Amino acid sequence: MKIVVAIKQVPERGAPVRVDASGLRIDERGLQFAMNEPDAYALERALKLKMQHGGEVVAISMGPERVAATLRDALAKGADRAMHIALNDLASCDALGTARLLAAAIAPEQPDLVLTGLQSEDIGSGQTGVLMAALLGLPHATLVLDIEKTEHGFCVKRELEDGWMQTVELPLPCLLTVQSGGVTLSYATLMGIKRARTKELRTVAAVQLAADTGIDLNPVVALESIAPQHKQKTAQLLTGTPSQATAALVDKLRNEAHVL
Repeated sequence: MKIVVAIKQVPERGAPVRVDASGLRIDERGLQFAMNEPDAYALERALKLKMQHGGEVVAISMGPERVAATLRDALAKGADRAMHIALNDLASCDALGTARLLAAAIAPEQPDLVLTGLQSEDIGSGQTGVLMAALLGLPHATLVLDIEKTEHGFCVKRELEDGWMQTVELPLPCLLTVQSGGVTLSYATLMGIKRARTKELRTVAAVQLAADTGIDLNPVVALESIAPQHKQKTAQLLTGTPSQATAALVDKLRNEAHVL
């Protein structure tokens, strides 16, 4: 069984993110980057399936030269080989363009299963995986928390709203976008890091891949601006008798905070 895992490199959690002078991109100076957490769970699922049923795990990512470090991390954790679609200005490519390039690179592999995280921690659009499924002509499921191999395909558990779960059966090949959680993420061992140095990491230029496959990289969605989230703390003093204050608090929790 061949499994392809699409991975995105994002700024590390808690990193001080700043917007550059253009107002359209993150200022990368001084930032450290890591594997997108939902994609890390997708990789973990792939490695567990390989351990149980055999086969090959191929990691793929798109971005500038620094992305190779994240792919090496995937190889150190147990992926068999990796593909890097080199694109210096990742922000110039929208979700559709990203999906087109990833799908073009994945199609020749003819995988049995394509996994990716539910969404990225930086942009969070949640579109790339389902767009890839459409471009590859594969049945798909999102919000996946568990994957079991069956005689004819996969049985997956999806996390829905309000704690509801749904079980879906899909044939081979298919594409799944994986939710964080459900398994414990593994760490690269010293032996895994040493082995990663000898594993294949193939690089293809995004422009060349687009030219070879006739992909139109002109974005269909235009980003007008980005801005950091402004955190604001507020306090309200509820007056009146204890019963009046309690009633006002319950009303705010129910109708404003929506937690009741």
